[in-house]
Amino acid sequence: MKKYILLLIINVCLLSAQAQTDPKTPASIANNGKVWTSIFQQRAAEYKALCFQAYNIARLRLDMAIKKHHTKPYAVITDIDETLLDNSPYDAQRAINNQEFSPNSWKEWTAKAICDTVPGAASFFKYAASKGVTIFYITNRDEDERPGTIKNLQLYNLPNADDAHLLLRSKTSSKETRRLDVLKSHQILLLCGDNLPDFDLLYDNHPDEANRAAITEKLKKEFGNRYIILPNVSYDDWENAIFNYNNKLTNAQKDSIIKAKLKTVPR
Repeated sequence: MKKYILLLIINVCLLSAQAQTDPKTPASIANNGKVWTSIFQQRAAEYKALCFQAYNIARLRLDMAIKKHHTKPYAVITDIDETLLDNSPYDAQRAINNQEFSPNSWKEWTAKAICDTVPGAASFFKYAASKGVTIFYITNRDEDERPGTIKNLQLYNLPNADDAHLLLRSKTSSKETRRLDVLKSHQILLLCGDNLPDFDLLYDNHPDEANRAAITEKLKKEFGNRYIILPNVSYDDWENAIFNYNNKLTNAQKDSIIKAKLKTVPR
């Protein structure tokens, strides 16, 4: 009997120690929200409709633009993630595990080269290529992601999916220098992206929410004309701006900021 009681006490102590050293972190508002954004991207017909709408407009604008006479060859510049390739499985896996983004897990994902395409994207870029337009892929993926990125693009037989037309991040996340490099040899007809810095230098240098809104108001005639924007409710600079570009916040701190900024029904 004494041996039994002793074993019971030891087991209780072990369970108690385990509970203290391996606590279950409750899901935050921020991460729970990413579950919904991922399932919206994967399952909602409305998401597909928004993407089709963007690329239908892109085709119309392309047809109009190539009728004009330019001395340079034509080009379209596109971002990759959430503009052309769909990373929602990666975001969903992190969200249901209540995990933050990490460069290592992201690069493990991109190395797999199994992203699906955003609805309407592959069709549009192949159509543009059939009209003699060169596609340049300007992305803030890192240089060590080049092999997986090209492999993923080639999986869908996308045009110009090669080293010469894949412009990765080097010293800075700003895409302006890379856009200007393309402009040296090509007439840029359209820019496609899901994040406002994909389009214009004015969005660089982390403008706050108010300035982002003001810049967008200033450039409003470009959207749907030269700028074709895709929906991304999972992440990007809009999220960073909410948290004032502070990547060291805890989930609890993020939740507090979200609660303070959300509009709710007044009491």
